[in-house]
Amino acid sequence: MKREAVRLQKLRPQMTELPLMSSGFDYLIVGAGFAGSVLAERLASEGKSVLIVDKRAHIGGNAYDRYDDAGVLIHPYGPHIFHTNSREVFDYLSRFTEWRPYQHRVKASVDGQLLPIPINLDTVNQLYGLNLTAFQVEEFFASVAEPAEKIRTSEDVVVSKVGRDLYNKFFRGYTRKQWGLDPSELDASVTARVPTRTNRDDRYFADTYQVMPLHGYTRMFERMLAHPNIKVMTNTDYREIADFVPFDQMIYTGPVDAYFDYRFGKLPYRSLEFVHETHPQAQMLPVGTVNYPNDYAYTRVSEFKHITGQTHAQTSVVYELPRAEGDPYYPVPRPENALLYKKYEALAQATPNVMFVGRLATYKYYNMDQVVAQALTAHRKLSGVKVLEETLA
Repeated sequence: MKREAVRLQKLRPQMTELPLMSSGFDYLIVGAGFAGSVLAERLASEGKSVLIVDKRAHIGGNAYDRYDDAGVLIHPYGPHIFHTNSREVFDYLSRFTEWRPYQHRVKASVDGQLLPIPINLDTVNQLYGLNLTAFQVEEFFASVAEPAEKIRTSEDVVVSKVGRDLYNKFFRGYTRKQWGLDPSELDASVTARVPTRTNRDDRYFADTYQVMPLHGYTRMFERMLAHPNIKVMTNTDYREIADFVPFDQMIYTGPVDAYFDYRFGKLPYRSLEFVHETHPQAQMLPVGTVNYPNDYAYTRVSEFKHITGQTHAQTSVVYELPRAEGDPYYPVPRPENALLYKKYEALAQATPNVMFVGRLATYKYYNMDQVVAQALTAHRKLSGVKVLEETLA
């Protein structure tokens, strides 16, 4: 009893700031990233009252951006490049931001050269000192490829397309650093995300819409959550307020295993450590990101001014170092992990008045646009609109 009194005393300063409404809220949304913010905005637009909480000190989730001490706009959680083929997703987000056209380009540091990635015609010609045409590079890939009867792993995906040497130079080391596993131990979906091209297209993505929020992601999220029916609380663990704030339904976007107190054990994730640096020069890298598949402990370095289009006398970059522990970023795609998630998925489906949405809540390696699409689909379900199952490729 005394312990509970102490707990309430600690909570009381925070509780006095709770945005209580006379009849409570229609929805408590846990997490103010893309999934939670999209659903908050959609529900509020229908007249629903929403309280959205986030344990971090800011909204926007991992897409949050801010100005560093030098005045450079940075992404604290690593570069977030927006791209999509979905007109619905693009049009929806366009309500909250203007856009800056941006086509992301990446080079890989291989054998002392900076070469285009994804692998394309120029990559092969520069690496091997050749002068192949688009038709000839297709023949080259066919000559070095090692066809697999069945594609099971990430190694199978790459080796069956471009052979063992390119696999070793561009993919194996990067994947081992990123995931802490050899590509032969990972699901095919990991490297299937990166195409191989026979032309000179050096864009990292080929999507129809490749843009960045003109004034940054945080500004976009602020506009999304600026509805009078939405109340926002940051620095807040939902468990600390769920018993004090009345609500009808919960939308949960955090890690699904954490919601159920790790009943079946922890779902494996990879985390990242971000090391930010500012340099007294206008530009440091030739492109937005340089990958280091074989050298150093970090996987890549990104320069924000390429991505944001900001003009500034100084420049800020971020180094990404994969970690086994830390904030969950990437679900580890292995068959045994998928089976473990299925247990949590069954629990989630059997939990009344709670909807699980987003990358962490559904243990999916989704891009930002795919999370938005999932949230829009979830809103239609909540609104009673019958929807077909959507493929988030």
